Amino acid sequence: MPAPIPPPNCPPGLEYLSQIDQMIIQQKIELVEIIIGFETSNRYEVKNAWGQRIYFAAEDTDCCTRLCCGMDRPFTIKIMDNVGQEVIELQRPLRCSSCCFPCCLQELEVHAPPGTPVGYIKQTWDPCLPKFTIQNELHQDVLKITGPCIACSFCEDVHFEVLSLDEQTAVGRISKHWTGIVKELFTDTDNFGIQFPLDLDVKIKAVMLGAAFLVDFMFFEAGGGGGQRMGVWG
Repeated sequence: MPAPIPPPNCPPGLEYLSQIDQMIIQQKIELVEIIIGFETSNRYEVKNAWGQRIYFAAEDTDCCTRLCCGMDRPFTIKIMDNVGQEVIELQRPLRCSSCCFPCCLQELEVHAPPGTPVGYIKQTWDPCLPKFTIQNELHQDVLKITGPCIACSFCEDVHFEVLSLDEQTAVGRISKHWTGIVKELFTDTDNFGIQFPLDLDVKIKAVMLGAAFLVDFMFFEAGGGGGQRMGVWG
């Protein structure tokens, strides 16, 4: 991809995000998981609407963490550009994911470049729906995310709506795409689409990318032995 002119205050490596209003995340199929059912570190390609790869993402966790903590595991995901330069780092601590534990809900920190926080995703307590708040680097609320009570992807896409702070205006969407019955039943490979305003701050676009990974792990990551997890909030 040709390097565009960076907008003001743009972290290095995020320049291209200023030119797009959607991204596609495609998880790579891991043959070891299919053959022996052993959970390996996830790998992804992030593409634009034309299928051109923008970034490559790789989970950095050890096998003990993946085995013991499953989809609730803490992780670091390193996101690299097409020349292998790490441009974004996602950090998820070990937290609860149930509405029964409102004081220890999920969160994710987004760095761009690594070591420089640009935003946060924090789960908001709600008894019925999965809800999240997107914050900037100063921990100021910017956007809200609301998902369905039952995140079942059988034969249809699952949408998490990105909303204004008053939750009255839709400004974007994170969608888990249905990939076919074979992939859904026998692998945990997921495809996501992210839509956002073209003029949205590139840092917040990077945070929305991080939000898609958090949603994947919380609701669609396999609990071991392959296959999809059906996310039910609560």
